Amino acid sequence: MKVISLLDPSICSSNLGDQIIIDSVDNIIDTTFDEPLLIRIQTQDKISSNSYKYMRMSDIKIIGGTNLLSSKMNSYKQWKVNLWDSLFINDIILLGVGWWKYQKKPNFYTRVLYKVLLSNTYLHSVRDSYTEQKLKSIGIPNVVNTSCPTLWTLTEEHCSNIPRKKSDSVLVTFTEYHQNEKLDFNLVKVLSQNYQKIYFWTQQPKDYHYMQSFCGKSAIYLKPSLKALDQCLSSCDVDYIGTRLHAGIRALQHSRRALILAIDNRATEIAKDTNLPVIKRDDIDSIKHWIDSSYETKINLPIENINRWKNQF
Repeated sequence: MKVISLLDPSICSSNLGDQIIIDSVDNIIDTTFDEPLLIRIQTQDKISSNSYKYMRMSDIKIIGGTNLLSSKMNSYKQWKVNLWDSLFINDIILLGVGWWKYQKKPNFYTRVLYKVLLSNTYLHSVRDSYTEQKLKSIGIPNVVNTSCPTLWTLTEEHCSNIPRKKSDSVLVTFTEYHQNEKLDFNLVKVLSQNYQKIYFWTQQPKDYHYMQSFCGKSAIYLKPSLKALDQCLSSCDVDYIGTRLHAGIRALQHSRRALILAIDNRATEIAKDTNLPVIKRDDIDSIKHWIDSSYETKINLPIENINRWKNQF
């Protein structure tokens, strides 16, 4: 039995998308290791002496998904670690981790921190080529692009069951930290013209009131939980169109037709590598074309890299 410390971004997070990511991470760990004992450690809040203790007693330490890496860990960090922490924890293995946003080369502090924290013997899994290049540029060569863990089950066989033509209803999401009233209002207008029902899922607290300002009571508001999202995707005949990357991938996991509207580097970079259905939010003509066209979902998975990461254990 392996004791694994899982550094879990869904702990102390208001973003339900982190739960989608960690659900896939859990499944990968379950299929990679024989009955592992998982100890969950927070990444989005400072860690304590108890966390140090559990990580020291673990056989393997894995950090699972999300855009936790950045070029200036001394000033902005979603992963709440510092050089003091690195005195007690190291040999951490990345699983499908990404870069926060487009940035310059990591500064000296960040380079030192990553080289101390991250394993120099195990192979790291990152979610896009951009992140792979960033790490290799600072002398961390043991990295492969496996794409996001949420995509690993979107095989050719799975994608063949995703409808090509539009449904009568659509599931929408918006992003509280990337709001654009003009573009988002235009999107709702287009969706109202093309679908009989509009469902809305709240992934973070401010999403709900933002959507209400556009749709009022004309939309069907799902409960703000992953369970409610899964129930809708499993029982309702819907397309997905929205700015939330992992809600869109969740729709694909449920074999629903999905279009993710890019608002930052995450969806854009993953789409470059995998052919994930992504269009820029401001490209309204392409959005309309996708709605009306017959679209085949075909995800290009880096199977060899995925297997290299899994087989090292």
